[in-house]
Amino acid sequence: MSHHRLFFRAASSALLLIALSIELIDELVDGASGAAWPSIRSELSLSYLEVGLLLGLPTLLSILVEPAMGLLADAGWRRRLILGGGSAFTAALALLAAAGGFWPLLAAWALFYPASGAFVTLTQAALMDADPGRREQNMARWALAGSLGNFAGPLMMGLFVSAGAGWRPVFVLLALVSALALLAAWRAPALLGPSGPQTETASLRALWQDGLDAARSALRRADVRGALLLLECANLLLDVLRAFLALYLVDAAGSGPAEAALAVAIFTGAGLLGDALAVRVLERVAGARYVWWSALAAALVFAAFLLVPSVTAKLILLAALGPLTSGWYAVLQARLYGLLPERSGTAVALGTLGSALGAGVPVLLGLLAQRLGLEAAMWLLLLGPLALLLGLQRAAREAAR
Repeated sequence: MSHHRLFFRAASSALLLIALSIELIDELVDGASGAAWPSIRSELSLSYLEVGLLLGLPTLLSILVEPAMGLLADAGWRRRLILGGGSAFTAALALLAAAGGFWPLLAAWALFYPASGAFVTLTQAALMDADPGRREQNMARWALAGSLGNFAGPLMMGLFVSAGAGWRPVFVLLALVSALALLAAWRAPALLGPSGPQTETASLRALWQDGLDAARSALRRADVRGALLLLECANLLLDVLRAFLALYLVDAAGSGPAEAALAVAIFTGAGLLGDALAVRVLERVAGARYVWWSALAAALVFAAFLLVPSVTAKLILLAALGPLTSGWYAVLQARLYGLLPERSGTAVALGTLGSALGAGVPVLLGLLAQRLGLEAAMWLLLLGPLALLLGLQRAAREAAR
């Protein structure tokens, strides 16, 4: 094997390790913060309105800022944005640990969310660019790292709180770990992409206009629009189902709150197992084929989940559904990057806009549940796997032509 190929493999492995560490930390923060809200609200005497603002306003700010960062990343600013975002990410965690009231918390979260977009999402783009032939496999590893973080974060927070240490040391620890990940990224500048020669000569306005033109051009393509749509459709049996699962079991299926909580834990744990299996499966099976067959099986299992009256049977079917939906995000997100091989930042920007539109789905589902009942509204989630079946089949026919 030549020295060049050995260097490329070592560089790709190093970037993979750095990228997975950054994603793991981000999801540890997400899981830990979700579990910390009762303690934070009690200690700082926050109202439910203030908690809602703390959760909603930073998310809105991130949605507004992330597309611009994606476009600037393609203009040669990726390394600067990743390292700057990592610095802000670490600082925000330290501010969270020290916050003494609503306004300091709001400032910390308002810094954290856009910083996460720069540090985490653009690192994902760098990973996709580093080894185009293994996008699906590396995205599967990315999804597994995220699932591990989301699973371990609440456990870590629970251990600290139950030991009497409180929620603040968890964010201090995460800030320290984040600083280590940032140092690793900074020491591997070539892996994050050069600043780009045009950055030094072109004005920011010209670079921004170039990015906007590229985004408009990408959106004119039917395959790109289809890829964005499929990502949001896949989410119907992922985050949207998880959000409504406990409510459905209590209000429509007649279970108790404890059983509903168990169902969420089963679905999350089964998804984590599925993410681990997807890493191995995608080494052997083409991603589109894997998603098509798993979508077919998921549609049948979810329909059975809605039809069976027994809560125990529903829990068993949830345990089967979790692994079936694993790998969807990895394959579909890798497909979007593959459609825009020289514009990974544009893929990030368009993906953020698609997610912003997809944020209206829970609202629509809630409105339908209000009018038709939650049980009837849940059947609409079947549109997710059905759209994957039709969309991937159509894409395969077009590719064959």
